[in-house]
Amino acid sequence: MRYAIVIEEGDDRYGAYVPDLPGCVAAATTREEVVKLIHEAIEAHIHVLREEGMPVPHSTAEYAEVAAA
Repeated sequence: MRYAIVIEEGDDRYGAYVPDLPGCVAAATTREEVVKLIHEAIEAHIHVLREEGMPVPHSTAEYAEVAAA
């Protein structure tokens, strides 16, 4: 399965979350590290959902290109 991951850059840290999986988040000091951690978090999150017999949500994402105003 593919999941959309939102990565946000702060002053000295990166954060990531998965819109389809509320509570599935990661934070790190580098972009590479936060990507690695969010992938691990997705796998763990899905594992817990399946163990508890809950549905695994999934949607698709698209990007919109717009001219800067």
